[in-house]
Amino acid sequence: MKLKVFADRGSQPSRAVLIFCKANGIEFEEVQIQLAKGEHKSPEYEAINPMKQVPAIEVDGKFRLFESHAILRFLATAFPGIAEHWYPADVFKRAQIDSALDWHHSTIRRGSVGVVLNTTLAPLFGQPLDPQAAAEAEKLLSASLAKIESFWLKGDGPFLLGNSEPSIADLRLVCEIMQLELVDEKLQKRILDPYAKVRKWVEDTRKAIQPHFDEIHVAFFQMKEMIKKALAGAGSGETKTG
Repeated sequence: MKLKVFADRGSQPSRAVLIFCKANGIEFEEVQIQLAKGEHKSPEYEAINPMKQVPAIEVDGKFRLFESHAILRFLATAFPGIAEHWYPADVFKRAQIDSALDWHHSTIRRGSVGVVLNTTLAPLFGQPLDPQAAAEAEKLLSASLAKIESFWLKGDGPFLLGNSEPSIADLRLVCEIMQLELVDEKLQKRILDPYAKVRKWVEDTRKAIQPHFDEIHVAFFQMKEMIKKALAGAGSGETKTG
C-alpha cells in the first residue's frame, strides 16, 4: 500500500501517527501541513480532510482517513508485521486500549490543550490569555493525571493497563502530555511533579520507542524555541514586517 501522512509535527496527534509509522517500518510520504500558515484550511487539504485538521492519511490515492485514533487503529491492523503489543488481536485487550484512547479525548487532551492555549499560545492566535480557563483546564488535567496513576497504570508492567510493552494508547497519550513542554517550566513542574508514576511512564514510553520518538520530536522542540522568541518579541512590543 502506498501511504501518505498529512501532518504538522507541532501537533501531538500528528506526532503519534508519524512515530508509529517510523517505529513499525511503514513506508510513507510525509506531507507537511503547516497549521501556523493556515494550510489546513486550504481547499486542497479540505478535499483530503473535510474537518480541516491534522493528521490525515491517504492510501493508494483513494482511501482517506482522519482522526488520529482511527488512523492508529487502521495502521496497526492494515499493515503487515506490526508487533502484537501495539493493538492486540485479542478483542478484550483491544477493547481496553480503545477505552483508554476514548477516555483521553475528554480528559488528558482537553486539559492539556486548555492549559497550553490559555497560558502560552493564545497571543500567537490574536487572543488574550485566559487565567480562569487555564485554571479550569489545569484542574481537569491534574485530576486526569491522578486517574492515570490510580487506574490506568495499575498492574505489573510499566505501561497502561499493566502491559509490558507500549500500545497505541501509550504512544498517543504520551504525545499529548509532551505538549506541556510549551508552557513555562514552573507551571510544567507544578502539573507533573506530583505524579511520579506518570513521569516514569512517559520516560519509559519514550525510551521504548527510540530513536523514533526523539526524531519526530526534534521539530517540536525547534517550534518551542521559536514560540518563546515570538512571545518575547510580542511582550517587548517588537514588530516585524516583510
